[in-house]
Amino acid sequence: MKKNVLALITLAALAGTSSLALAQASDGVLTVATIGEPPTLDVMQTPTDIVLTIDQHIFETLYTYDAQWKSVPLLAADMPTLSEDGLTYRIPLREGVKFHDGSDFDAKDVTASLKRWMAINSKSKQVAEIVDSLTEDGDHAVVIKLKSRYAPLLATLSQASVILPSEKIADTLTEFVGTGPYALKERKPDQYIQLVRFEDYTSPEGEVSNYAGKREAIAKEIRFVPVPDANTRVEGLISGQFDYADSLPVSAYERVEQSDSAKPVIFKDAGWASMNMNMKEGLLVKKELRQAVQAALNPNDMMLAAFSDDRFFSVDASIFPESSFWHTEAGVERYGEGDPEAAAKLLEAGGYDGTPLRLMTSRQYEFHYKIGEVAKAYLEAAGFKVDLQVVDWATLTTRRADPKEWDIFITHSNFPGDPTTINTITDTYPGWYVSEQKAKAVAAYMDATTDDAKKAAWEGIQTVIYHDAPLYKVGNFNAVSGLANGVDGYEPTYWPHFWNVSPKK
Repeated sequence: MKKNVLALITLAALAGTSSLALAQASDGVLTVATIGEPPTLDVMQTPTDIVLTIDQHIFETLYTYDAQWKSVPLLAADMPTLSEDGLTYRIPLREGVKFHDGSDFDAKDVTASLKRWMAINSKSKQVAEIVDSLTEDGDHAVVIKLKSRYAPLLATLSQASVILPSEKIADTLTEFVGTGPYALKERKPDQYIQLVRFEDYTSPEGEVSNYAGKREAIAKEIRFVPVPDANTRVEGLISGQFDYADSLPVSAYERVEQSDSAKPVIFKDAGWASMNMNMKEGLLVKKELRQAVQAALNPNDMMLAAFSDDRFFSVDASIFPESSFWHTEAGVERYGEGDPEAAAKLLEAGGYDGTPLRLMTSRQYEFHYKIGEVAKAYLEAAGFKVDLQVVDWATLTTRRADPKEWDIFITHSNFPGDPTTINTITDTYPGWYVSEQKAKAVAAYMDATTDDAKKAAWEGIQTVIYHDAPLYKVGNFNAVSGLANGVDGYEPTYWPHFWNVSPKK
């Protein structure tokens, strides 16, 4: 049974807080300039980067991602116990964890929260289809029974499936109460979101590794300030208005570096750029022509045009970067310097008749446009006629839903915690990649229950992707942000986080 301990929070915090935490705790404030105002703080409803960045300080999930993007315990006490048939997961829960309202975290909160998550979150609906039951096993464990094996389960439980107090759950959240190191104090839309240190926070154990391990709420307060204009974020960082500025243009790197008030921060392998091909209608229905696109292109030249300096990108044929558990060279074909002769042979084999290839890109992401310009030159050198269509991003996302309108569109993505959540693997994602080979490879992955089995199955999926050629991976890009001098302990992550970070003195 839950107990209201609001009156005892201060005493409990003093009694339960380590001497290290007390020594590190600061009265300082961290002011963080974000790319804009989040549409909501309900991350189950809208799991966009800006919402995930802010919410991860307030809410926690059962599992989270370590440095290899493997799922490890957060609110869970350990990895799950699996039944022999791989269909039943028993997840033990940490004890002694409290919510910001002073109530105790228990199994009832988990089942209520996950049921809401499966009902409203877009990516969890696939999970909901294969969950047979979700039950409590006492106060400190939950049991998930599946209808069929589902290898990405822990990865999907590591993002957006935040745990709320069961009493606060509603279709529309009015209170944002979590177990995280910071609690929401005030939100003034288009001005700031104010978080304050949760004095009764109970940290997970272990070495810090990406989002995993020890969490210390060192700063007394974090203020997230929406600053949509990138140049304004740069100027505010240099002037001392902000302690951290997110998503800076690479062109600002030297300006920040040469200032005496801040330093640039590079987050390696923040995401990857890709050229997605239409397999439903048009020229690229023919596999030989898709493979001709692969053979024709030079990824290094495209990424250099897009990012100007190799500090900001890397070229790697593996769909996942070297830092990831999922990195593999399995199945890599037609990726390298660009081979117009090989591409020309594939064009001939595919019966190419000179119809223009419609390559769609946007200048709202300038690096998309620059990739498109170089791609056009290489494709034309191989024998394609190319119609480079430059549109705004909203038009591109609308037009790509119609298979009659395009042949290739350029986009970018982050690296997900589980490879089967890559957009292109979904049959209905624009490009409509449907093949018997892919279905068999994905089924083998879904059936895997160990990391080794999952890795082997992913190698099979990547091999099929290179053979079927639904997309062309251009390369990995790094993200640039800025940090004020005197701020200590910040480690770059995809969704920037500010526990374990000391403000300026």
